Amino acid sequence: MKFMIAGLGSIGRRHLRNLVALGERDILLYRTHQSTLPDQELADFPVETDLGQALAQKPDAVIVANPTAYHLDIALPAAKAGCHLLLEKPISGRLDERVSELQRIVTTKDLQVLVGFQNRFHPTLARIREIILAGALGRPLSFRVHWGEYLPDWHPWEDYRQSYAARRDLGGGVVNTLSHPLDYVRWLFGEVRSLTGTTAQVSGLALDVEDLAEITLGFENGVVGSVHLDYIQRPPEHTLAIIFERGLIRWDNASGEAKIYAADSTSWETLFPPEGFERNQLFLSETAHFLEVLRGGASSRCDLADGIRALELTEAIRRSSRTGQKTNF
Repeated sequence: MKFMIAGLGSIGRRHLRNLVALGERDILLYRTHQSTLPDQELADFPVETDLGQALAQKPDAVIVANPTAYHLDIALPAAKAGCHLLLEKPISGRLDERVSELQRIVTTKDLQVLVGFQNRFHPTLARIREIILAGALGRPLSFRVHWGEYLPDWHPWEDYRQSYAARRDLGGGVVNTLSHPLDYVRWLFGEVRSLTGTTAQVSGLALDVEDLAEITLGFENGVVGSVHLDYIQRPPEHTLAIIFERGLIRWDNASGEAKIYAADSTSWETLFPPEGFERNQLFLSETAHFLEVLRGGASSRCDLADGIRALELTEAIRRSSRTGQKTNF
């Protein structure tokens, strides 16, 4: 298969390395040369700077890894050209008619789409999901996600204020950029029924986007939970706690471990990720899954409908913060 990667920042280069690691070499790079990273690792691959000319080379699939605000500038022409998509999250900076257009094209042309919420490939979160589905601790009742991470530490090679995460015009802000939990809580607990959110700019980081969000979610199955996101916290923390009828689970992204308390036996158990597990394994597993989807061996684990739903949630959070009103879905 022939692949095209659009956007060669840190995530685009990660996808490039993982494609190569999985044996793919027919890779075209579409670039605007805005990346702040050196170009040495890209030297062996053909480059196009005109999107039409790039798509004229008929890639089978396009990996959309440019800034959020420009995702659909790539995804729509690629879909019209019949390309399957690995589309980084969120699928767009805002929910508009172009999202609906992409959905129509994907359906009409029977294209495969995988949205880049890589936490669906976390081995320990997957085991937690199995516990939930099996009812081993009874029904989940409530959860709390806490994700705080100091933005200037993310990409130390560049001025954080110029990064996509920090700029409104590039689709940044903590709600869009750290939207992963909004996807994985749906994966764990089912569909969201209601939402309230508060966003704020509380730091001295000189941003034109929100750097903190507090979100409360109600689910169709009765689960109630909250998600905290911020660009401020040092040291970083990304954790999930779930209260069940008969127990408790605490997951820590830093170690990948989950600690499980079973009330029936008053005992604790620790779930460990596989030996040697590190963060890139999420992306490598995601890419391997995309290849399997393209070859017809699997259905997308996070399809376009999931990506649209996550975008609906981010829009509702910002709307709730502006109006003070709850959104019911």
